[in-house]
Amino acid sequence: MERILISETRNFTGNEVIIKGWIHRIRSIGRIAFLLVRDRSGIIQCVVNTKNIEIKGLKLESVIEIKGDAIKNESNGNGVEIQVNALDVISAAEELPIEINKESFSLNLDVLLNNRVLSLRNPKINAIFKIQAALAQGFSQYLTQQGFTQIFTPKIVAEGTEGGTNLFTVNYFDKKAYLAQSPQFYKQMMVGAGYERVFEIGHVYRAESHDTKRHLNEYVSLDLEMGFIEDEFEIMKLETELLRHMMLHLTQTCKTELELSGAYIPVVPKEIPRLKLSEAIHILKTQYGKNNLDGDLDPEGEALISRYVKERYDSDFIFLTHYPQSKRPMYTMPAENSETHSFDLLFRGLEITTGGQRIHQYEKLKSSMLKHGLNPDDFEGYLSVFRHGMPPHGGLAIGLERITAMLLGLENVREAASFPRDRNRLAP
Repeated sequence: MERILISETRNFTGNEVIIKGWIHRIRSIGRIAFLLVRDRSGIIQCVVNTKNIEIKGLKLESVIEIKGDAIKNESNGNGVEIQVNALDVISAAEELPIEINKESFSLNLDVLLNNRVLSLRNPKINAIFKIQAALAQGFSQYLTQQGFTQIFTPKIVAEGTEGGTNLFTVNYFDKKAYLAQSPQFYKQMMVGAGYERVFEIGHVYRAESHDTKRHLNEYVSLDLEMGFIEDEFEIMKLETELLRHMMLHLTQTCKTELELSGAYIPVVPKEIPRLKLSEAIHILKTQYGKNNLDGDLDPEGEALISRYVKERYDSDFIFLTHYPQSKRPMYTMPAENSETHSFDLLFRGLEITTGGQRIHQYEKLKSSMLKHGLNPDDFEGYLSVFRHGMPPHGGLAIGLERITAMLLGLENVREAASFPRDRNRLAP
């Protein structure tokens, strides 16, 4: 007899089945014990007659195999329970360093992360990463439908995409190399290689000394780049449709996980509201008395302008456009008045996307490098592509942990990283 998943037991009512999983909870009443057993698909109640089957010494989170009869019981969550005929311990657990199976589960974040594998077994925490996986799947699915090709770019690079700042250094044989801050150069190069539309889901690295609730030093970036665009608004329109698809995919595939997390799925409007950054700064100054902004928003500013947009437009999203050239990388297409054809997307008070149109002319890109204090010779491998015919193009990057955290109302972005890396954490 082969193992079946707990979610499949309803299809075997009246039959003997084998299930395997972890002991989630134990409750004894006289000679009857009730074991809640958990596998990747759910939790089921198993009824044990302790006169016939010994459970003394059985500990929570031990991995067991149960052979028993699947009996209809509508009072249980999945409408079935198992009357146990045989129980074997596959792997006995020791005493747990943290309690993970309480109805109310709340522990210090550092304790949770120090015991990460155990904390991930908690159904509510486990649901975070199934939801996150569905977001990435929705991203990939939509872009594939729109003619994008998935790419896989190097994470060990010779130069940084933003001028060599905030880079992790790597000893690469007899040379110095770096961990990639972004796949930006390679995305553009693949557009220029004739693929026109490309995307990547991959890790990026920022050697920033932040120790905040919104920063990680290693995170997953959802990147796309597309050629033959008119302007950055074409990228913004694509992202709007992309987000709508991702949210639909999430509701279709993660109903149980969303219920567990109590998440509120946002409505993505047909057109996400837009504000020029200068307009947003003016609103923050006149409406909220916030005067200390210079060419960008701080976390408080992002939260306040998101509140303003929610109150006036009932939108959880807001595009901020036309960032100043001094605040954008050298590859960003310049606009009038020292602005750029670029944007950020804020979601519930936090920036989750940076994007825009890129410079596609060789001389213009070289000149921009010089204006940003960079030596074009250091970027020859990237820059040379623009000598050989590059279409107008642009793209964006979405922080997967950030969009997950804001979607689920998590207080700290580390909660949306399976094994977070920050300035203080390299393990587990």
